[in-house]
Amino acid sequence: MLEIRREKPKDAAAVRYVLEQAFRGSDEADLVKVLRQADKVPISLVAIYDGQVIGHILFSPVTVASAPSAYRSIGLAPVGVLPEFQRMGIGSLLIQEGLRECREAGYDIAVVLGDPVYYSRFGFSRAADYGLGNEYGVDEHFMAIEFRTGALAKVSGTVRYQPEFNSVC
Repeated sequence: MLEIRREKPKDAAAVRYVLEQAFRGSDEADLVKVLRQADKVPISLVAIYDGQVIGHILFSPVTVASAPSAYRSIGLAPVGVLPEFQRMGIGSLLIQEGLRECREAGYDIAVVLGDPVYYSRFGFSRAADYGLGNEYGVDEHFMAIEFRTGALAKVSGTVRYQPEFNSVC
């Protein structure tokens, strides 16, 4: 039976393995490590099957240029599933549960750099349509979702990820 729960400290090595396998490299695993070390991981979930960590998703704070001081925004990155468990809906479940936790935690919006066809299934849409850009110059693949009606109308400008993203990726 599949379980999705908050990541625990004892999951760190298994999460690293999942990300290295899912992305065929260590950049994403290194990113998660440095974000953890910097205490910039408010939401991190794992998918467990038969006692084994088989998937992971992480959200870290992002800033929006024109956001009011109380505005809370978060970025989804990375999400990964062991190759032998891909295309079974586990990534989708991690995203759905992660977005639910973001909403419950009081975030206004979330952003993601990813496949528009895939992420639109979860309610993400092109961030540029709301006047949002990003520090990487990505357009079609940069998407946003609001957790409170009208939250995207309250901001505009450049969205910036944590500095750890630039130091690793």
